[in-house]
Amino acid sequence: MYINPKQSIHSHLGFGLGLRSEYYEHIIEKQPAVDWFEIISENYMVDGGRPLMYLDKIRRDYPLVMHGVSLSIGGTDSLDLNYLKQLKTLKDRIEPQWVSDHLCWTGVNGINLHDLMPLAYTKSNVTHIVERIKKVQDFLDCQILLENVSSYVGYQQSEMQEWEFIHAITQQADCFLLLDVNNVYVNAFNHGFDPHHYLNGLSIDRVKQIHLAGYTDADNYLIDTHDQPVSPPVWELYEQAIKRFGSTPTMIERDDNYPDFSELMIELNHAKSIDYQLYPEAWRAVA
Repeated sequence: MYINPKQSIHSHLGFGLGLRSEYYEHIIEKQPAVDWFEIISENYMVDGGRPLMYLDKIRRDYPLVMHGVSLSIGGTDSLDLNYLKQLKTLKDRIEPQWVSDHLCWTGVNGINLHDLMPLAYTKSNVTHIVERIKKVQDFLDCQILLENVSSYVGYQQSEMQEWEFIHAITQQADCFLLLDVNNVYVNAFNHGFDPHHYLNGLSIDRVKQIHLAGYTDADNYLIDTHDQPVSPPVWELYEQAIKRFGSTPTMIERDDNYPDFSELMIELNHAKSIDYQLYPEAWRAVA
């Protein structure tokens, strides 16, 4: 690996957190030193109500990015036009820095499984997904980011490695990757591959955001639960990731077992410290 000098903190948002209702009041009252917040798109795809009220207050002071869980870009059902209309309405309203979702499928025959299901890594799926991404990007009038998901099963039909699948899709669809470093580590453990090979197989110019989160150790496999602090091996892999991809907008995800906000800030500051150690000149340039 080598350090990519092309990206620096000049060219990205910095370090953010997932916006969760448990922290609305704290954020508004204390205005913590967070560079940006990531919202779950579906929580705000409504005409009014408490979530949008808080969001309007918070977005006055912080940049936002949108992160969805229902696009089902890898599904076989037709793209949900009503969903896309609601997504675009929210995008036009809050003017996020970018819009992301997951590289997965979430249902079939109109039934939403409410989970992020992994895909078979086949050439036909690459073609299918690239076509759908282009339609979504045309509809939203922007490039999107797709996140690599955790998985606990594989498909006999797969013809390539996960990172080769992602590389092909991002290049052919001209979209970006939201790199979840925790998911890379979880999948490497569960499926027995070297996570560094995964990072090396991705395009440097396609990684636009990074997620960090915690997992649960179930002995024979790891589960991406987002209810624990980021683990030491994931921190180590994060360092290798930003050596390869450059200083990249990074956020801490927590979706259960919510800690005091100060604990999230400790993790966020740790991510900053790793970045600073690799790119001190970039940090001094904007100090």
